[in-house]
Amino acid sequence: MREVGSIVTELTGRIIRRGDPGYPEARKNFNLYYSKFPEAIVFCEEEKDVLNALKYVRESKVPFRVRSGRHSYQNFSLLDNGIVIDISELNAIKVDTSKDIAVIKAGCELGNVYQTLWQHGRTLPSGIHSSAGSTIPAGTQSSVGIAGLTLGGGIGYLSRVFGLTCDNLLNVRIAVPKGKDDVKVLEANSRKNSELFWACCGGGGGNFGIVTEFTFRIHPIKNVSIFQAEWDFDQLETAFDSWQHWAPFADRRLTSSIELKAKSENTIQALGQFLGSKDELKKLIRPLVKNTSPRKVQVTTIPFNQAVNFFNNPAGNIPSYFKRSGAYIYKPLPNEGIKIMKRFLENAPNENAAIWQQSLAGAVQDKAPSETAYYHRNALIAQEYNTRWTKDEVASRNVQWVYSLRKHLTPYTRGNYVNWPDILIRDWPRTYYGDNFDQLRKVKTKVDPMNVFRFKQSIPPFSN
Repeated sequence: MREVGSIVTELTGRIIRRGDPGYPEARKNFNLYYSKFPEAIVFCEEEKDVLNALKYVRESKVPFRVRSGRHSYQNFSLLDNGIVIDISELNAIKVDTSKDIAVIKAGCELGNVYQTLWQHGRTLPSGIHSSAGSTIPAGTQSSVGIAGLTLGGGIGYLSRVFGLTCDNLLNVRIAVPKGKDDVKVLEANSRKNSELFWACCGGGGGNFGIVTEFTFRIHPIKNVSIFQAEWDFDQLETAFDSWQHWAPFADRRLTSSIELKAKSENTIQALGQFLGSKDELKKLIRPLVKNTSPRKVQVTTIPFNQAVNFFNNPAGNIPSYFKRSGAYIYKPLPNEGIKIMKRFLENAPNENAAIWQQSLAGAVQDKAPSETAYYHRNALIAQEYNTRWTKDEVASRNVQWVYSLRKHLTPYTRGNYVNWPDILIRDWPRTYYGDNFDQLRKVKTKVDPMNVFRFKQSIPPFSN
């Protein structure tokens, strides 16, 4: 894609252009609702491909987006015309168990990260007996990209014991603009380019540059205990109230979630992972179930890699039409807030509509809101509103359901997780970043004063 008679840098890597046989699959993101059609997708296979692609779009003034795991809820990583710089083929992982660190290329999917950390000299080949493995606290869906997850903070079933994914980040390599048309790679950590490193710990993906590599602190882990409890829909108010007054305040070795499904599904389901024995976990969940009438309670101990598969939501790894949004719960919801959730689920647009919550606090609160760019440290619960559909004619009804649900719960909630972006949120800077937004703009002004990296809801420099 060299311009005739120009000195524009050539693109390198694997390039898929509009009209090529592999284009339909190459351009597809997990959210099919916001279809975009870029002119080309550049799959970067080495760091130099990232630099060449970034230099190319700067020199040729071509609009672009950066993509990793394809899970951007609003498809901010796609655009019409223009170029997508895709880093998913930067996927090598190096593990140093003597130092408990892992160097992970930014294109890795979470499932591959978990599998590699677990298998790296930590399990027997037979698979019959489980020895120790290593992990980082991260998310649940196996196809999520490690880059977007980390840069937005990183919530998962180890958050309450080891903190967010970004809390275990030690170093990043990131390609950033330099001057008018050039680019450069920076190392950022707590000592070098520390302000940029701070911004990479919860400031969201695609705002400051293209991360090519992460270095993480990893944690030895053996077997874990997990639980599953289910209630009928008519138990929603009692079950959720019991869970919200228990989950964020339980032993920090236990992280749990609860999903309130549409009435037609007749299921309220709580799941949890505990770094301890099955007998300990049975005692810990007594306050959750003693005042309710669950139809099922299961507790077991399994190897951590099996727990990863247990919590992985297969539906989240399949492209579909969906709308999602979210908020944080800083104080337990009053009865009126719980009734609102029940009422919306009684009038859900389809059986795939749900409200999902995960317990926070614990190690997440060990850092102050200003210590990293991830602001919502003091929240007790992260709450996500989900719906999925298959026919175009019902799209508006589904989107409106999520919008109205979030609006009606706003008196009882605060903010939203930047990795659950919602284009319908007007005051998104304070919603995602709270009091950290001005500092993020300062970092943006220093690193990207010309606003090279921009999309809807991207952080602007002060000059813009």
